[in-house]
Amino acid sequence: MAVACALLLGILLQGCSGGPELSPLSAQARILAFGDSLTFGTGSPSGQGYPEVLAELTGLEVINAGVPGETTTQGRQRLPRVLAQHGPDLVVLIHGGNDSLRRQPAQTTRDNLLAMVESIRASGAQVVMLAVPGASLTLAPPDYYAELASATSVPMDDGTLKRLLRSSEYKSDQVHFNAAGYRLLAEAVRDLLRVSGALE
Repeated sequence: MAVACALLLGILLQGCSGGPELSPLSAQARILAFGDSLTFGTGSPSGQGYPEVLAELTGLEVINAGVPGETTTQGRQRLPRVLAQHGPDLVVLIHGGNDSLRRQPAQTTRDNLLAMVESIRASGAQVVMLAVPGASLTLAPPDYYAELASATSVPMDDGTLKRLLRSSEYKSDQVHFNAAGYRLLAEAVRDLLRVSGALE
């Protein structure tokens, strides 16, 4: 069984090779979780949002910089100040849900996400991104997430949020998770960092 698991892991990792790679984070690295209510942890008890669980899983400092209700336009304006304040080594970007809910133009959201990725890299930090489902019955993320990730070589998870939002077991309301959902989100972020080379 152990051999089979090892072989399966090797196949999975080979399947991820060729994608964007990150530099390994040191034990003193600081991660900034930047986004809206899904980053803030709305719907879960205090201290059980995904940034807090990610800190527990990785042993690294993870700063929760989530603002409920924020659009990407507002996030783009806020980000430089937050980067200057915390000086992170890596940023986990989960943004765009409120844009979809408010029917913001897709090009506006894409431009804002691109500007945030560029701002993060200009600060000297690395970045990963999770695609946020659109306001549709299929919960498919808008195409600009994949396009942006490909154009900028940003490691991205495009399935976790959609999968969690489809299950009432992990939700506290229609658009937010409960503690179990946020834990699974934190595990997915950790796995993304591992596959991308930021974590061992």
